[in-house]
Amino acid sequence: MPSELLLGLLTFFTSTVAGVVGIGGGMMLIAILPSFGLLPLNALIPVHAMTQMSSNLSRAIFGWEAVKTEVIPKFLIGSLFGIAFFAGILYLISLEYVPLFIAVYILLSLWSTRFNQRIKHYENYYLVGFLQTGLSIVVGATGPLTMSLLLKDYEDRDIVVATGAALMSITHTLKVIVFLFFGFVFWDYIWILAAMITGAVAGSYAGTQLRGKIDGKKFVMLLKVLLTALAIKLIISILL
Repeated sequence: MPSELLLGLLTFFTSTVAGVVGIGGGMMLIAILPSFGLLPLNALIPVHAMTQMSSNLSRAIFGWEAVKTEVIPKFLIGSLFGIAFFAGILYLISLEYVPLFIAVYILLSLWSTRFNQRIKHYENYYLVGFLQTGLSIVVGATGPLTMSLLLKDYEDRDIVVATGAALMSITHTLKVIVFLFFGFVFWDYIWILAAMITGAVAGSYAGTQLRGKIDGKKFVMLLKVLLTALAIKLIISILL
């Protein structure tokens, strides 16, 4: 199977997952990508950012009626400060250990109550925007930061998923701008990006249609198990 088609199908699957439960698609994709070795390390997070920008933006558009626009300015201000701060220290981070950052972050966010309790202390959209967008340059997928706050503020599933998608669109758009500023050439990966973006948008549509038809609790548990397995595989591959 051509690598472009494979990555397109993987992105469709992960984007569908995110469309249903509002989270997990980006984490799953960033956990899967290093395993296939189809992208060099320096392209891993930029390509992921462009793909997730498409996935989240399309998901927000498909559910635009449920987006709570009042939180967007607060999140955007925090994101601008976060991206500026973390972009300034990006050169200090070794790309060799990016997959390890990803794996550890996934495991902590999924299974560490203490880690998530610390996250919950940042109960406003300014700080969440700062942390989510800034840290996303390093770990790729930081959606749980936003979703934990949205779940506390809103009970409606469509509001949480659509608003989370809108906020994550800001995160990934700013990341793409930063990588362009640092000279990353997205055109070098145009066919892979075309396949992945197509899969992302199609997955967002499919997930939006399926959201009300799937038992969310069972699906989330299956997702956590799968993400855990992928994270452990990443850690083992780096250590060995």
